[in-house]
Amino acid sequence: MKHDHDITAATPTLAETLAETPHESATKHVTGRADYTDDLVLPEGALHAYLGLSTVAHGRIRSMDLDAVRVAPGVIDVLTAADIPGHNDVSPVQKEDDPIFAESEVMFHGQPIFAVVAETRDQARRAAVLAKVDYEDLPLVLDPLSARDAGSFVQPGMTLRRGEPEAALAAAPRRIDGRMVIGGQDHFYLEGQIALAIPGEDDEVTIFTSTQHPTEVQHMVAHALGVPAHAVVVNVRRMGGGFGGKETQMNLFCCVAAIAAKKWHRAVKLRPDRDDDMIATGKRHDFVTDYAVGFDHQGKILAVTGDWYARCGFSADLSMAVTDRALFHADNAYFYPDVQVRSHPLRTNTVSNTAFRGFGGPQGVIVAERIIEEIAYATGQDTLAVRKANFYTHGQLTPYHQPVEDMILPQLIGELEGSCDYAARRRAVLDWNARADASGGVIRRGIALTPVKFGISFTATHFNQAGALVHIYSDGSIMLNHGGTEMGQGLHTKIVQVVAEAFNVGVEQVRITKTTTEKVPNTSATAASSGTDLNGMAALDACNQIKARLVAFLCETKDAEPGEIEFLRDHVRVRDEVIAFSKVVQTAYLARVQLSAAGFYATPKIHWNRAAGRGRPFYYFAYGAACAEVSVDTLTGEYVIERADVLHDVGRSINPAIDKGQVEGAFVQGTGWLTSEELWWDDKGRLRTHAPSTYKIPLASDRPKVFNVALADWSVNAERTIKRSKAVGEPPFMLGISVFEAIGHAVASVAGYRECPRLGAPATPERVLMAVERLRAGTAA
Repeated sequence: MKHDHDITAATPTLAETLAETPHESATKHVTGRADYTDDLVLPEGALHAYLGLSTVAHGRIRSMDLDAVRVAPGVIDVLTAADIPGHNDVSPVQKEDDPIFAESEVMFHGQPIFAVVAETRDQARRAAVLAKVDYEDLPLVLDPLSARDAGSFVQPGMTLRRGEPEAALAAAPRRIDGRMVIGGQDHFYLEGQIALAIPGEDDEVTIFTSTQHPTEVQHMVAHALGVPAHAVVVNVRRMGGGFGGKETQMNLFCCVAAIAAKKWHRAVKLRPDRDDDMIATGKRHDFVTDYAVGFDHQGKILAVTGDWYARCGFSADLSMAVTDRALFHADNAYFYPDVQVRSHPLRTNTVSNTAFRGFGGPQGVIVAERIIEEIAYATGQDTLAVRKANFYTHGQLTPYHQPVEDMILPQLIGELEGSCDYAARRRAVLDWNARADASGGVIRRGIALTPVKFGISFTATHFNQAGALVHIYSDGSIMLNHGGTEMGQGLHTKIVQVVAEAFNVGVEQVRITKTTTEKVPNTSATAASSGTDLNGMAALDACNQIKARLVAFLCETKDAEPGEIEFLRDHVRVRDEVIAFSKVVQTAYLARVQLSAAGFYATPKIHWNRAAGRGRPFYYFAYGAACAEVSVDTLTGEYVIERADVLHDVGRSINPAIDKGQVEGAFVQGTGWLTSEELWWDDKGRLRTHAPSTYKIPLASDRPKVFNVALADWSVNAERTIKRSKAVGEPPFMLGISVFEAIGHAVASVAGYRECPRLGAPATPERVLMAVERLRAGTAA
C-alpha cells in the first residue's frame, strides 16, 4: 500500500478537485432549503415555552404573583425553580453559580426567573409579561473598576511572569504608563438561541438545538433532570452562526425545554425574541487594562507590565479561561524581555459574559498594539518600524515560557508591505494630512499595518481531543459523523474532503450526518479554532483503520503484499488488477470484514500549569497581517475604510475558498467590534443596546472600498496537523485592529503625530471626535 498513512498521497488531480469543493450546504443556504432547528416539523401536540425575565439588575424577590400568567389564553402552566427535578444550575465550570431560574435573588437585569408553557409561542410570549414580581433593590456593581474596588471576583486571576520587570522598568531610558478601555461585543448570530425537546420513554429526552457544544448540553440537561447522560440525546445539524455565543449560552434554553417536555410529556420548543436573546445571553468580555512599558530611545521594548480588569458578569461561565487567553496574547507578536501581566475576572451585576471568537485573545492583542502605538508616537517613528524591531525571533520565550519556533511574520509582513505598496501609500497619507493642515481641510487620512500571532489549542488541555465515526456501506457509499458542529464555517465540508481523499473517492460519495451525542461521545466544543484540526485527524484515523482492514483482506484474497495495493480514483489497484472501490467494499462485506470504525485524536506536545504560569498551552501559532487605510472627518468623527489588504497564514489550505471567506468575515467582524458595535448599560443595569435599532453591526456598505485578501500559500504547518493546515476561525479576527490603528493615525495627525491619541474601543464617531478635540486642545487622555 503506497503511503497509506498520509492522505496527501492521493492523486494531484483529486487533491486539486477536492480543494475547490463548495460548502456542503451552500446551495441549500441560498435557496432556503437548509433546515435549521426552527424549520423542523413539530410533533403533534407540541407546546411552546417563553422566559420571564427579571426587571431589576440586583434584588431580592419578595414575592412573585403568577396567577395572571397561568390564566392567560392558551397557557398550560408556569415553570419555576421549584419545578426542576434535578439541579437548578447550568454552570459550565464553577458549579452552582448560574441558576436556570433565579430563586430568592436576581443578579442581573434580564435574568430568567420563570418560563411560561403555552399552546403557541405568541400566547407564551404575551403571558410572560403579566407576572407581578416585587423586588427589594440591592446595591449594584456594573463596571470592572467598581467591581475591583469592591473586591468582587468570580474566579481567581492568573499571573504570567518572566524576568524582573520592576527592575527593568526602573532602569529603562523611557517609560510610558497608560490605560485602555476595551469594549465588549454581542454575537449577533443570524439564528438566535433555540431548543426543541421531545420526550421519550422512561427518562429519555431528545434535544434538537443550535449549539456549539452538544456534549455540554447533554450533561446540563441530564444534570437538570436528575438523570444519567445516556438518557439525553442532543442533535445539531447546523447553526445559523455561533461565534462562541452558543458554546455555553444554549444550555439554559435546552434545560427549560427539556424540563417542560418531561413534565407534560409533550414536545416543547423555546425560541426567544432577538431583544430577549440579547438581554439574557452573555457577550464578549469588556476590559479596562492598565499597562506600563519601558523602552530605549530606538523604540526597543525592555519591559512590560499590565493588569487586565474584566467585566465577567454575575457568574463565572468561561471567564477564567477567557481572561487567561487575554494574557496569553498580551504580547501578540512582540518579545518582552522582562514581563508581568495579570488578569482580574470581576463579578458585576450584568449578564454573564462568555466565549466570543478569539476568546479573550483580541483583548490581549489590542493592548500589545496600543503599546507599539505609544512607543512610535513617543519616538517619532512609523508604527510598522517599531513593530518589526520588536518581533519575536526563533527560540525566544513568551511570557508563559513557550518558545516561539515557527516565526514567519518577517516574511509575511515583507510580502504584504510590497503587495499593498505600504511605503508609498504612507507617504501619500502624510502628504494629504500636511496639505489638510495647511489648508484647513477637515478630512484626515490614516494607515496602519498590524500583525497577529495567535496560539492554537484549547488552553484546558483535556479539551484537545476528538472522535469520529465512519461507515462504509456495502454499495461503497460512505457515512461520516464527527464531534464538531457546523455553524456556517465550512467544517463539515473540510472533514468530508478529508474522508473522500483518504479513500480516493469523490465528495458526492460521502454523506455527513448531524452532530449527535448518540454517535460520538464526550466531544469538545467546536471552539478555539480547533474544529478541523481535531475532527479532521479523528476522521482520518477512522478511515485508516478501515483502509488497513481492506488492505489486509486484499492481501489475503489476492496473495499480495501491502506495497502492491494502491487506492486510485474510485478504484483499488492490486498489482496489475484494477477493481472498482464499490466492488472491493461489497466483496469485503461478504467476507465479513468490518467496514466501520471509530476514530480518535488527541493533540500531542501540549501541557499547561496555570499555577506556575508555565507550559506549552498551544500546539502551534497562526499568523497574519493586514494593512488598512481610512479617511476620518474631523468635524463629525465619521470615517470610511478606503482600502484593506490582508495576507493570512492558514498553512497548507484544505479549502482555500472557505478559508478566504473565513478571513474576510473575521476581518469585518473584528472591525465591527472596534468601530460601531457598542454595548451600553444604563445606571440601573439595563442593557440599552439590545436590538438592531440600537446595536450597530457592520453593513455591506461598511466594508473597505477596496478589499484585497490573500492566503500565504507558501506556508506549511511545521506540526503534523491535518494536511499540514492551520486553524482559520479566530486568528484573522484580530486583523480588524489595523482599521482601529489607522483611525488613530488619522486622529494623531491633528497634533503632528506627537501624541498617541489613546482611542477607546469601540472607536465610535463620538469617541473619535472627542479624541480630535482633545489633541487639538493639548489635553491629556
